Amino acid sequence: MRSVRYTTTVALGIAAALTLTACASSGSSSDDKGSADTGAAKTVPTVKGDGKTLTIWTMNGDYTAETIAAINAEFTKVTGAQVDVQIQEWDGITTKISTALSTANTPDVLDLGNTQVASFSANGGLVDVTPYKADLAQGRTWLAGLEEPATIDGSLYAVPGFAGARAVLYNKKIWKDAGVDAAPTTYDELTAALDKVKAKNTAKDFSAFYLPGQQWAAGMQWVWDAGAEIATSSDGKWTGGLESPEAIKGLNDFKTFQNTYSSKASQALDTDNPDWNQIFADEKTSAIMTTTGSIAKILETNPKLKSDDIGTFPLPGISGKTQPAMLGGSDWGIAAKSDAVDLALQWTKIAVSPEFQDKWVVGKDGWIPNSTEGIEAAQDGLTDQLKGFFNAALNSKATPGAEQWATIEGDKSINELFSSIATGSKTPEEAAKEFDAHLSETL
Repeated sequence: MRSVRYTTTVALGIAAALTLTACASSGSSSDDKGSADTGAAKTVPTVKGDGKTLTIWTMNGDYTAETIAAINAEFTKVTGAQVDVQIQEWDGITTKISTALSTANTPDVLDLGNTQVASFSANGGLVDVTPYKADLAQGRTWLAGLEEPATIDGSLYAVPGFAGARAVLYNKKIWKDAGVDAAPTTYDELTAALDKVKAKNTAKDFSAFYLPGQQWAAGMQWVWDAGAEIATSSDGKWTGGLESPEAIKGLNDFKTFQNTYSSKASQALDTDNPDWNQIFADEKTSAIMTTTGSIAKILETNPKLKSDDIGTFPLPGISGKTQPAMLGGSDWGIAAKSDAVDLALQWTKIAVSPEFQDKWVVGKDGWIPNSTEGIEAAQDGLTDQLKGFFNAALNSKATPGAEQWATIEGDKSINELFSSIATGSKTPEEAAKEFDAHLSETL
């Protein structure tokens, strides 16, 4: 999955608009050649680094300077080593990281997009940190959408940093006018609410729930909820998973929902043309599935709408649980060519520790933390709007940890899969068979 930037409206003490995405990293000048070889569980080594400097790459717009400074201060206190933080820009970053990982003067710790890890680890660019997994987790349970794409053939190549999830945004006024006073917690409650909204708003261009047919990240939630996967790997070979009975059920469930509650015109569209935020702001729909960044855009577009008019909730699944949400976010990777692996492991352990997750990553930066326990700890400080997104992340997924996944997104084949099902140009069985063949060959 390509690096995707999500904007988050933060209200944890003070309101701030931040940008979420995948991240990159840099170099080393230390000489303590560490080794994170695979094998039995290990504790992150404690080494001194007086006179040494660790190089960290972070992406512009991810962690605040204050958060990185706090991590660095603790690291220097523990190890005596200094930190050289190099902020990277997004333009051309994939090529820049790939080049940096192949050189001797590589960054030590890299801030990587959760779905980029497979590409950078494929050629041995990242340290396999599997032996240190339990020690790095520090008693917490990492979000699946961060951990899974960083796990390649059973080995962990990056450590979860922070996340951003999709949830349902809905117009409370429209729902109240239709007789719906509370956010649904089950799929039946969701469809019953949307049936009331649809009956109350009969304009031809109105969607009770605007869900463009090409919005595959949302569509996959029905597939995951049915118990299927996009693809599975065995002995390094990827096989498409959408022809399974579970996947076909999920694709049919998606089609039924999309065709029932979204406009006919939306069946072949993506989210950008027309802009779904504009459609929500114009009150041509009562709900969309999106990231937190949409809230600020909608309120700016329609000043008559107030923040209190917008509610959020995780999309309930037919399974009885919330649908698995597509997760974007950031993982910390350690360069295989770093000559300071032990120090890099210590820095990473501090950065992902419960203390720094709760106080800084959530409390200061406003990101969704890397663990279920972190989300639970954050609840009392969240606005009602943010709770929808944080809670959606508790059940999360990401794209396959395959080196060539970016090709699938780039050629839009997965967009076409869902739009062809929504429009009816192909049956779910036909679309799945065609996509699985393409995916298996590409991955």
